[in-house]
Amino acid sequence: MELRHLRYFVAVAEELSFTRAADRLHIGQPPLSQQIQALEHEVGARLLDRNKRRVLLTEAGKLFLDDARRVLALADQAKETARRAERGEAGQLKVGFTYSTPFTPLFATVVRRYRQLYPGVLLTFVEMATLHQLEKLEARELDLGFVRTVAVPLPDTVKMTSLRTDPLRVVLPADSPLARQDSIAVKDLAGQPFVVFPKDAGTGIYPQLFRLCRAAGFTPQIAMEAGEASTIIGLVAAGCGISVLPSSFEGIHMEGVVYRPLADPEAATSLLLAQRTDGGNAMVAAFVALAREAAAAEQ
Repeated sequence: MELRHLRYFVAVAEELSFTRAADRLHIGQPPLSQQIQALEHEVGARLLDRNKRRVLLTEAGKLFLDDARRVLALADQAKETARRAERGEAGQLKVGFTYSTPFTPLFATVVRRYRQLYPGVLLTFVEMATLHQLEKLEARELDLGFVRTVAVPLPDTVKMTSLRTDPLRVVLPADSPLARQDSIAVKDLAGQPFVVFPKDAGTGIYPQLFRLCRAAGFTPQIAMEAGEASTIIGLVAAGCGISVLPSSFEGIHMEGVVYRPLADPEAATSLLLAQRTDGGNAMVAAFVALAREAAAAEQ
């Protein structure tokens, strides 16, 4: 049974005239009659009573008409859904983000604007470290990822859009002698115990910290590891050590903790939007465009 057969039947049922239905469908009356007969044969029921003077629906035809209209409406809805998806107005978009991303105003701006413009798209967010996001992008388990600067070579299948640069901050106990300084050089952190993300957490800040410290002539002494930034800051407040985090984490206010800028020019990290090099789809393109607009507005 083809959709056109249902459309033919609905037209005849609504017009109760093969002549008017044929005009409405822009086909000849004999072919229309043949198609209706073929439909009745396929259905196995007489749907119309017709003679030279009139056309009436049978009881089976009345019931069939209701179902035919529903099927045609669903078919039209399916076509419109597909068209909206092609335009980037419907579907699902899976977006990863690092632990620091929600603390940047840019993230909230992009997400809020995207939801306003594309309410038919289901946005799914996953908090995940940078390197793990890159793996998920390669595996096509993510469509986009807000990531931080990485030291490892990017896979050929992933490309980046730079959004903003955040300076790094030293996270210190409020009673630390270093807290009296307005700005701190990396070399001044030698001998301090550090509280950091685990090495295998996949964050960009872990290898960056080691690069900065080695360039300053020392290897950081790792006192404790924690998987959440808020936990790291809490451990600093408890006197377990110091840490280095992107400045966006200054939004976490905790008693007993202060944040100080690092004086070294290299002590900064970029927020980037990662996507696959194959271009993705219209939803991805729209999200990237909004992110670029928001980033340009911040400058």
